[in-house]
Amino acid sequence: MGQIQQQELFNAADYFIDRNIREGRGNKTAIYTEYRDYSYNDLQKMVNKTANSLSDYGLRIEDRIMILMLDIPQFYAIFWGAIKMGAVPIPVNTMLTADDYEFYLNDSRARMLAVSEELLPLIIEIKGDLPYLRDLIVISEKGGARIPFKQKYKSAPSIAKTAFTTEDDVCFWLYSSGSTGSPKGAIHSQNDMVVCSDSYAKGVLDINENDICFSGARLFFAYGLGNSNYFPLSVGGSVVLNPEAPKPDIIFKYLEKYKPTIFFGIPTLYGQILEYQGKKDKESGVKPDPNGDHPFSSVRICTSAGEALPPDIYNRWKERYGIDILDGIGSTEMGHIFISNMPGHIKPGSTGRPVPGYDIKLLNDEGGEVPQGEIGTLMVKGNSAAQFYWRKREKTVKTMLGEWINTGDKFYMDEDGYYWVAGRSDDMLKVGGIWVSPIEVENCLIEHEAVFEAAVVGKEDDKGLVKPKAFVILREGYKPSEDLENELKKWVLDRMAKYKYPRWIEFVEELPKSATGKIQRFKLR
Repeated sequence: MGQIQQQELFNAADYFIDRNIREGRGNKTAIYTEYRDYSYNDLQKMVNKTANSLSDYGLRIEDRIMILMLDIPQFYAIFWGAIKMGAVPIPVNTMLTADDYEFYLNDSRARMLAVSEELLPLIIEIKGDLPYLRDLIVISEKGGARIPFKQKYKSAPSIAKTAFTTEDDVCFWLYSSGSTGSPKGAIHSQNDMVVCSDSYAKGVLDINENDICFSGARLFFAYGLGNSNYFPLSVGGSVVLNPEAPKPDIIFKYLEKYKPTIFFGIPTLYGQILEYQGKKDKESGVKPDPNGDHPFSSVRICTSAGEALPPDIYNRWKERYGIDILDGIGSTEMGHIFISNMPGHIKPGSTGRPVPGYDIKLLNDEGGEVPQGEIGTLMVKGNSAAQFYWRKREKTVKTMLGEWINTGDKFYMDEDGYYWVAGRSDDMLKVGGIWVSPIEVENCLIEHEAVFEAAVVGKEDDKGLVKPKAFVILREGYKPSEDLENELKKWVLDRMAKYKYPRWIEFVEELPKSATGKIQRFKLR
């Protein structure tokens, strides 16, 4: 018997798909879509036929398959089918350019690409060479796969052998959003999704098989991949899939039809929903009742990640809908959320406390731990951490420090053990020798009734000293003016230390954001 046989077999597709069948959930609905519902039996059949079809195409263990797909059930078939036969799926952002996809395909050396029919034009636009790509699978939910994959899938057996993998085998990759530079491929293990499910989905959200999950974040994000894919599957729950852009009117349509119990959003989306709801409330002329019937009546808990949730949005949400939003922070490298507010233990504006199973420390520039209340670089330790960055040794050794991951985020901890975000390392401003958190100033600005969204960066004054500058999007009904600019400056001056107020305010129509909804302050700089 070879040494590999001594290790215990573990394949994530067996855990998240086949286990649900073994535990008697075959006829239960796993996925709701506008087109049709899919049971766990349907899902297993799709996964097995896909695994066999991929093998028939010549895909082998550890070969990579890129997934450029909308939020449709066939995403699950490719993702879990690849894992089941030992290949490595790489979901990528659907909102990029042909040049980006050329980079991803060549950087990852993916042998296959699965693409939604609607996104195929982006691939056709690629001008450069793709020396590693061998096969292309084109899929839509209603039409299924195009020939020739359609024929292979049709004739493939619906029972598939599970590849011999262990907990430490490579399972899937995720590319970071590139909010601070070029995208980095984070390599995740077979057991990482189990760790995230146990620690956050079960440990914080108390997810169970009766829950129906609905996520504003797409499946290709680390956040969305947990929310809509492996979290519900970890407990035999259900998910609502929406292939369209998550705009408030679309969100409301799905809420009404499917009555989800857990809603996953990002701060920008919560702000947009409140604006949309405010207009509807005004039109109806009826005083809103958070305890009465409203679009979110079926939802028991909301979550937020991607960027700090402003207290103003949390408070307005709670007032309108009566539901808590659990703000937290996660990362592509850690798989999902590792610090979060908890049900019944929420400090609006804070990121919360460590999720069970994760350790946190804050370090100064010399590598020592900072005292409580002081700003330091956030380090996290947990068993869902990525193994390394693909072809980025220098970045790997600077970020993955033994058991600890350097997040590059600046935080401080209060006397109750809650963590408060102070910005990215490269977003922090040193004003008069004192660190200023752009997020703190932004939160203050958006508490003003005229401000919808704000981003703060550093700008040098005529003496070459860095001072805060704010870019502001106004709410409907407000127009840029010098008076309003002065009013907003005074608003911050009255509420914060003098050195923190923005010396310049520029009114804009939109702010540059990464695909995950994070404000890209480096572009504003």
